Amino acid sequence: MSRYDVAIIGAGPGGYVAAIRGAQGGAKICLIEEAIVGGTCLNWGCIPTKTLVATAGLFTRLRSAEELGIRITGSVELDFAKVTARKDRVVRGLVKGVQTLLESNGVTTLAGHGTLAGKDRVRVRHTSGHIGEVEARSIILATGSRPIDLPGLEIDGEYVLNSDHAVTLRELPGSILVVGAGAIGCEFAFLFNGFGSDVTMVEVLSHAVPMMDEDISVLLEREIRKRKIKLHLNTKVASVKRGPDKLAVALDNGQTIHVDKLLVSVGRAPNVADLGLEVVGVELTERGTIRVNGRMETNVPGVYAIGDVVGGNMLAHEASAEGMVAVENALGGSRAMNYNLVPSAIFTDPEIASVGLTERAAREQGHEVKVGKFPFRALGKAHVLGEVAGEVKLVADAETDQIIGAHIMGPHATDLIHEVALAIKMEATAEEVAGTIHAHPTLSEALMEAGHALLGGAIHLPR
Repeated sequence: MSRYDVAIIGAGPGGYVAAIRGAQGGAKICLIEEAIVGGTCLNWGCIPTKTLVATAGLFTRLRSAEELGIRITGSVELDFAKVTARKDRVVRGLVKGVQTLLESNGVTTLAGHGTLAGKDRVRVRHTSGHIGEVEARSIILATGSRPIDLPGLEIDGEYVLNSDHAVTLRELPGSILVVGAGAIGCEFAFLFNGFGSDVTMVEVLSHAVPMMDEDISVLLEREIRKRKIKLHLNTKVASVKRGPDKLAVALDNGQTIHVDKLLVSVGRAPNVADLGLEVVGVELTERGTIRVNGRMETNVPGVYAIGDVVGGNMLAHEASAEGMVAVENALGGSRAMNYNLVPSAIFTDPEIASVGLTERAAREQGHEVKVGKFPFRALGKAHVLGEVAGEVKLVADAETDQIIGAHIMGPHATDLIHEVALAIKMEATAEEVAGTIHAHPTLSEALMEAGHALLGGAIHLPR
């Protein structure tokens, strides 16, 4: 039986990052993966969807290029086969890159399904059919998640899709109904709309992206309607019937929508089955995720869990951070996760990003708050780019002026958010953000101006 310092089950962005970090520290690491390294993020989620988003965004801008003084004398046409081929090339290249990183760091990778056989042993059912075991001083569970199904909306992969199917489509649907207006649903809605599909969205709650600050949700809903995406809030799908060439989707508001495809995008469930959790007594939460503390430890000494399998925001970068915390603790360190510093990023058009507390959450936690907002429409660089929708919103504790949250919708929001993430980490005040000289003309000036607005007056807004 092979012996390792740490055995990791699952090679997604949590598992493979933990493996590399552990190997960098001189540990002997075994990484077990039954599918493809990179997990959902690299193969079916973050990377393929954002590759499609990039193309859809360019296609949208080319169709409105005349506004920037560029006349395209021929038609601008989409070759969806080439779009998907490029997406596949990007994914294959990055998978190969991860494999190279693992090899160069001396990580042993086993292709197969791993289950706990004890608190220091993992049984591996190899893809060849052989069953073996590895022994490790510590074990990290990083098995990720899968799309949630809805009763009455049976996924068939052809007409009724989940996100895994949507990202592997070979033909662009003429029309599609997206069930769920969370992060994933909104990204797909904007993506298909950008490619030219007729898009309808159905959301059971009262706002799109309901996990975001309410002001950002309202702004996004405005953009959804400007793009002629039909949005039904406080609405459920009552039934779906297959016709000769369309799906007839009845909504509980009395309307019936006829579409080519239906995408179910209502969240993800943790992969906890067939992991051997009961063998060693690993506890689950009431939501079915693996229970861990801030050090990513389960209730069983030496067994850790990270990523989607522990719930939380189910973000790739959150899983990577948890992976580094877990492996460092498994090797004798003492680190804990700070979830208040985990940014969220939604790749709609415009993008959305947030970090820290929403205004409502801050008040619920007992903070007296001050808020500063600055619209991109008042920013020179936004006009230069022709992308003026959205705003920056900073939330600060009224007593200390310390920044405790930031929420952005606008161009390159997913890049801009990290300045505020660092500000929150460093316990910076609104005055320190506003007093930091920002280059002109840049999008990041909006953060400085929001800081000034929080203190009583943005420079480039009328009083």
